[in-house]
Formats: sequence, C-alpha cells, structure tokens
Amino acid sequence: MHFRGITRIIGLLVIVFSLTMIIPGVVSVIYCDGGKQSIFQTFIISLLIGLFLWLPNKNNKHEFKVKEGFLIVVLFWIVLGTIGALPFIFLEKPNISITDAVFESFSGLTTTGATTLIGLDFFPKAILFYRQMLQWFGGMGIIVLAVAVLPLLGVGGMQLYRAEIPGPLKNNKIRPRIAETAKVLWLVYVLITIVCTISLWFAGMDLFDAISHSFATVSNGGFSIHDASIGYYNSSLINIIISIFLIISGCNFSLHFSLLTGRNLRVYWRDVEFKTFIIFQFLFILICTLILFYYSVYKNFGETVNQAIFHVVSMSTTAGFTADNFTKWPLFLPLFLMCVGFIGACAGSTGGGLKVIRVLLLLLQGVRELKRLIHPNAVYIVKLGQRVLPERIIETVWGFFSAYVLVFFISLLFLIATKVDELSAFSAVVTALNNQGPGLGDFTDNFTSLNPIGKWVLIVTMLFGRLEVFTLLVLFTPNFWRK
Repeated sequence: MHFRGITRIIGLLVIVFSLTMIIPGVVSVIYCDGGKQSIFQTFIISLLIGLFLWLPNKNNKHEFKVKEGFLIVVLFWIVLGTIGALPFIFLEKPNISITDAVFESFSGLTTTGATTLIGLDFFPKAILFYRQMLQWFGGMGIIVLAVAVLPLLGVGGMQLYRAEIPGPLKNNKIRPRIAETAKVLWLVYVLITIVCTISLWFAGMDLFDAISHSFATVSNGGFSIHDASIGYYNSSLINIIISIFLIISGCNFSLHFSLLTGRNLRVYWRDVEFKTFIIFQFLFILICTLILFYYSVYKNFGETVNQAIFHVVSMSTTAGFTADNFTKWPLFLPLFLMCVGFIGACAGSTGGGLKVIRVLLLLLQGVRELKRLIHPNAVYIVKLGQRVLPERIIETVWGFFSAYVLVFFISLLFLIATKVDELSAFSAVVTALNNQGPGLGDFTDNFTSLNPIGKWVLIVTMLFGRLEVFTLLVLFTPNFWRK
C-alpha cells in the first residue's frame, strides 16, 4: 500500500471539495440571511486540511492497484462526509449536534435524503443550498468528477472509477479513456439538471427552489428545502415534472449519452434493463392507483393517478420525495412503497437499491433453477436480450445479494438493540441501505427522535448502500491488507 500516495490523493480531493464552498458562499451574499460565517469557516478549515494532507506528499506519485483504488474511495467518502458536516456544526441557529450534522452530511452525500432537521423553511438559504449541493455531487459521485480533473495532476483514475460506478456491468466504458468517460457523464448530468431547473421554474417554483429541487431530483437524493417536501407546492404539474426527471435519472446514463450523440429513442427500448425498469414502474403504479381509487383516498381519479405516479416513482428510484403523507394510505401500500426501493433504479444511474439489472438476473437465475428441477440433465444458459451471460456474472450477482442481505440484517439487529421498535427499525434500515429517504413508524417525517447510537448505525449503513456493499466490505477481509 502506498499510503503517502493515497494521502496525497485524499488531500487533493478535499481541496477540490473546499473550492465548492464558493457557490453557497455566493448564495449567502445574495440572500444575506445568515450562513455566511458557517460556509466561510468550512472553506478555510477544509482547505487547510486538504493542504495539510497534500503538501508533504505532493511528490509521492504512484500507479495505484485496484485495492488501493477501493481504499481511496472509502477514505474519501468518510473524510468528505465528516468535513461536509462542518457547515451544520458551525451554524449558530439552530444549534445542531455533531451526530446530527454528520448524519445530515452523509445522508446528503449518499443521496439517502433522510434528515434530522426540522424547520427547514426558516434555515438560511446558503445552508439549504449547500445541503442540496451535497446530494447533487454525491448523485453522480464526486470521485467521478475528480477523475476528470486528477489526470491533469498526474493521477490515474481507472481504479477510482471502477470502485465508484455502480452496477454489475460497470467495466463497460463510454469512452476509451477514463477521464473522457467521467467528463461525458458529468456533461450529461449537468444538461439534465439545467433542463429540470427550467421545467420546474416554468411550473411555478421560484428560481432558487427550482435549482435546489433539480439538484435533489437529478441526483435521486430527495432532500427538499421545505418540511412538507414537494407537498409544499400542492401542484400536480410539479409532481409530474419531478416524476419524469426521476425516471430519467434512474436510467443508465450511457443511454442518455447515446441519444445525445445522434442515436434515436430506440436505444432505450433495445436495453433490456430499461424495459424491465419501465415495466416495473407501470406495474407498481397500477397496483397503487387501484387501491387508492378503491378506498377513495382522493377526491377524483386524476388526483389519484397523480399521487400514485409521484410516490411510486419517487420511492422506486430511491429519491424519497413526498407530496402527501403516504404512511396513512390503506392496506399494505406504505410498506409496499418502502420495499420497491429494494429493486431501485438502473445500473449506471444516480439511484440506489439492488439495481434493476441485478434483480432481473436473479429472476432469470431463479427460472433456470426451476427448469433444472424438471430436467436435471439439461444445460440451460442465462441470456440478457441476445447476450449470453458468463457464469461469473451470475455468481457475482448472487454474492452481492448475499452481502446485501447480510448487511441489512446486521444493521437491523444493531438498530433494534438501541431500543427502536421493529417496524421503525426495519423502515430505517431500508431507507439507509437503499439510500431511499423517508421511513415508517417513528421516522415518518424525520429521524430527529432516533437515538445517537442508532444514527451512527444508519450512517454506516448509508455508506454501505452508496458504495454498493462490496467496496466497503472488502476492506474488512484479511486478504485485502496482505501484500
């Protein structure tokens, strides 16, 4: 392990993060409603930390191995999540504890969208914007942004990219060079954010709200700048616009790039994962609509469909926005909406969960095993579209699923051990591991009432979910640390 070289990279990335404080700093100057000092202090301290890590090691340049890339990614998320808590800690009013500040930082950075803050409507604009910006960077992965810049500083990015990009088929690159791939991803990301902002602005949000919620939408983060979330606007049009952009952000970004480079819309429907994703959306929306309509939860059919579409898309893409209190819906719907987050969005998207491609492969493998029970001597293959998948990919998916379940139950047991009731604990772990947002039981609106130990359990669980389990879990294996 080249620890000094790793320290150099972490220092560079922290310096890059410190420079992003300029943006909420400008917001604080424009609105003059507090938060300026908090942002300025964070900028100075994070810059000094970055320089402290980088300067003594600036000449330690090495070609990193894959396992060192994993370590850099995990260390950076931990360091950034910790430093990202500083604006909340330095804020004078309201007074936020260190645990709550770190929870908020990691929740934003991992695009979980769970919050411990109340009274958001009265927070300084700079802090609200910073909070939205955190999840926007976390959505695509600030590491991916960094690998587009670090090659200019003599740092290779392939190891970072492979550790950061989600999904079982992540070795497929849009461009031959990794830096070009990162730049292309961020170009697509920024363009979608701009279009989303303009759409929300024309739909009735003011410019600040439109920018803030476009950050949360495109990142599938789910933070809002209002306690009532999207329900604050009481607008069917805004609900639909956000739903559309959540679906766009829940797709593999390489498909969006293909469209922008001259391909037609057929590129989406040729993708098996995308088709499965859309079919799941229609199926879940249909179930939700029928139950809401049968129990006359809303006044008319149009409102029923609107609420069903919004909440199904929001929860299934793991954004976690709410336009109404869905926990009061009848029958199994609240728990159903929580569980659809396990499927999540597509690989190569900003969403969380298991990812649609993995769920699809698990289903295909399950069907193959059923066929083998009937014809034990027959040879069956697993095909994704016209592509025959090697057994190695199937084994990897099963391994990931097993690790996912293991982390889920360990986190659940730890949370219950802190005296959280079973339903609340279940929903909290689902929220954290799937990076989904709202919970049930005691955590319907926020996680303020959760005890400090429980919050730290969820912070670790969020990190497992965002880094897709293996990236973090591999650090706990003895082989990782052997030469």
